[in-house]
Amino acid sequence: MGRSSDSRSERPGQHGRDNPRATGAVRLSDVAAAAGVAAMTVSRALNQPELVSERTRERVQRAVIETGYVPNRVAGALASSRSKMVAVLVPTVAHSIFADVVQSITDTLALDGYQVLLGLTGYQTQEEAAVVDTVLSRRPDAIVLAGTRHSEATRSRLKAARIPVVEIWDMSDDPIDMLIGFSHHAVGAAVADYLLECGYRRFGQAMADDPRSHQRAEGFNKCIRKAQEERPESGIQVTTCWADIPASLAGGRAAAASLLEEMPECEAIVCGSDTLAMGVMAEAQSRGMAIPETLAVMGFGDMSFAAATWPALSTVKIDGAEIGRLTAEHLLGCFNAPSPEPVHNVLDVGFEIMARQTTLTARN
Repeated sequence: MGRSSDSRSERPGQHGRDNPRATGAVRLSDVAAAAGVAAMTVSRALNQPELVSERTRERVQRAVIETGYVPNRVAGALASSRSKMVAVLVPTVAHSIFADVVQSITDTLALDGYQVLLGLTGYQTQEEAAVVDTVLSRRPDAIVLAGTRHSEATRSRLKAARIPVVEIWDMSDDPIDMLIGFSHHAVGAAVADYLLECGYRRFGQAMADDPRSHQRAEGFNKCIRKAQEERPESGIQVTTCWADIPASLAGGRAAAASLLEEMPECEAIVCGSDTLAMGVMAEAQSRGMAIPETLAVMGFGDMSFAAATWPALSTVKIDGAEIGRLTAEHLLGCFNAPSPEPVHNVLDVGFEIMARQTTLTARN
């Protein structure tokens, strides 16, 4: 005789009514029943595993897998005032320069059970403000933001939220809470000093039109102006072309073409990113210009491809992974403190000039 069509309802854990998946969301009590323990024991095994035995943890974990249970983090957050979620807001992840920071924050926080909510703010304060408002409504335990230039409304909301806030990738005398980054103005000045010392005199700048690139250009130009005043006979010149954001190879090529048309005798082009620098190199090589003999190129960011290009790209190294690690460790310290208060600390991680093959260290 064949089986009746309804015999499957008698198989627990499959398709019958006894299976919690057949009647809606799996509850904590369903896991407890499957594991043969009390609901409170399941809660402890999931949220405070150190309080239960290894054998009990294993039973609960097997039951979780069998039932397909997903903890209700919203309810848990209401009960504990913790969401175990950190919002990380960056302008873009189109380039590895910010992706490295996000990955490092994610990896470090995950060791303590925290997850990252990623938000992309673009480069305008109004875009950032909209993202911040949305993120705050999710009640994160902390917020990490790239940059220090925010609207007054955004600063007020972040301070009123009374959660740890870490601004990264910049410097400021007035951080909202914690600041971990470096001075873009100092980067620009250091690049100018380096290239002047190499013997270059006529400069172009291919910069993305965003606030931090403007700071680097300002630092570069200030150093150049000082050199012009000190050595008026040297013929030191600089001109700048602003590329669209986010930076791209095409934007770098277009910027190089514009700069070389305006200043045919240009000796070195300083770029707002390694991506722009690659575009500048492509445009120069398409014109038969030898790098660095005819034209030097300087990038920013020391992306993964910079040392592998031919010739290898001179650039400015920013340790994004270190910024991410320090940010996450600071937040974990705040979470574990009895009553965390704003610390208003500033940590400058600095930067490094990576002198490679697209610049000559001694032209004269």
